[in-house]
Amino acid sequence: MSGVPKASSSGQPRAWSPDQLVQIEQILSRYPTKKAAVMPLLWLTQETWGWIDLESMRLIARTLELPPSHVHSVASFYTMFKKQPTGKYFIQVCHTLSCALVGANKIIAHLEKTLQVDEHGNSADGLFTILRVECLAACGSAPMAQINDDFYERLTPESVDQIIAAFRAGKVPPQPYVSEWVHPVAGARA
Repeated sequence: MSGVPKASSSGQPRAWSPDQLVQIEQILSRYPTKKAAVMPLLWLTQETWGWIDLESMRLIARTLELPPSHVHSVASFYTMFKKQPTGKYFIQVCHTLSCALVGANKIIAHLEKTLQVDEHGNSADGLFTILRVECLAACGSAPMAQINDDFYERLTPESVDQIIAAFRAGKVPPQPYVSEWVHPVAGARA
């Protein structure tokens, strides 16, 4: 999913709706400079159009009076910003050291085989997209993945199969693992 995104399919420049322009004014009022609002506008764009293509980046650049290359560099740095269309279920699997040591590559290989993904990580049915990502901050309960907005920790091939089966059936998957770790000093759950 790396690389330069494709231009919008309509060929027309994207434009903000009147409601979005109100949202943008509210966003801009929270920051000392327009440049500081790049990430909130990237989020707004992704929520609106599902992903961030070149035309969307140009729209953000025009709105914030920035070079398009600046917006592209921010969007490209963060894996949370989708630079091409993704499946309904966006599976980001951590593959950094803690996850790798306890089987992240096995989980990724199992997902790729089970979902029969293409070279971009998309399943043929359009439901799933897999992306290897850097640390998702759950080192103590690795291997883990973020699926859309939920974290799934201590994954095994069996738990992955249960999650995928639930999504395919249109059901809520098993609840994400919630750490029961208690902070030794504060005594509160982390």
